[in-house]
Amino acid sequence: MTGPMRLALPLSVLLMLTATSSGREPRAVLGERPEMHATPVPLDASDPARRQVGALTWLGGLVLTSPDPAFGGFSAMRVAGDRFTLLSDGGNIVDFRMGPDLRPRDVRFADLPGPGTGAIKRHRDSESLTWDPGTGRAWVGFENRNAIWRYDSSLTHAERNVRPAAMHDWPIAGGPEAMVRLANGQFIVFSETARPKGRRDARVVLRFAGDPTDTRRPPLAFAYVPPDGYDPTDVAELPDGRLLVLNRRLSIPALFTAKLSVIDVRGVPAGGIVRGAEIASFARPLLHDNFEALAVTREGADTIVWIASDDNREFWEQSLLLKFRLDLRGREPGQAKSPPPAKGTG
Repeated sequence: MTGPMRLALPLSVLLMLTATSSGREPRAVLGERPEMHATPVPLDASDPARRQVGALTWLGGLVLTSPDPAFGGFSAMRVAGDRFTLLSDGGNIVDFRMGPDLRPRDVRFADLPGPGTGAIKRHRDSESLTWDPGTGRAWVGFENRNAIWRYDSSLTHAERNVRPAAMHDWPIAGGPEAMVRLANGQFIVFSETARPKGRRDARVVLRFAGDPTDTRRPPLAFAYVPPDGYDPTDVAELPDGRLLVLNRRLSIPALFTAKLSVIDVRGVPAGGIVRGAEIASFARPLLHDNFEALAVTREGADTIVWIASDDNREFWEQSLLLKFRLDLRGREPGQAKSPPPAKGTG
């Protein structure tokens, strides 16, 4: 074939089969003695002076490593001031402080209380994390259970959990991959692979009016169309109320590539469709890996974008933590569209 061949299996299924075929599955519980090393990396090894990728300006990046065999697999991230919390798909928490010098300190390892024992990844599969800056309370999406759990600010006490009826028929490996609590208190939850009926190019998105673990108010469903061949892996709210969506693809021979899109879901109706405006693409010769975690912060007047990768504890992947400044001037996101009228109407 002349071009890259898309892998026929979904990423999560492929990785599950890889682990099974090798007769192992990574131990998911971190040890009691936290040790983490951070090594600076360039955005483009072939051009170390490069600073621009689409609407992003490179501010620095790290490869994170540890001798602990359970380290890695980061699928979600929380950044509050100088405090970083990385959450793995096995329910591991790596917490540290880091200033503008990009040197982690005060590293802490912990285990997220949740479904299963946490001994192996499939007991958890924690893929998404969002939080309320006012209270510190956090919510975690568990993909292989199609469940959302609510935690206290320390992530040491689970307060409530639910398996929303609207997520009941989502694929076991395509559940709540991306989730964000908006400034107005609403929650937006993206399925990685669940498609609306008749739309193979789109993914199901749910909008909860409030806490998704409160089942008294069912969510509104609409659709997001990611870049062709990509799946959404995380989402964050921008200061102006738009959403930044991280999208990932696994293909041969490129392996993992990623694209960032901006969307505006304000006012999207039930059954509506939202297309994003692509603002950055990560492929050779730029750093590219299994990007799954996204966070947006502010430094003065600047909007800062953080991206982290899930290394799946494989030798050919890395745990990256990257920092960019965002400039969206002159770039407009795709708008929400209403569903077409039913036949015989309007």
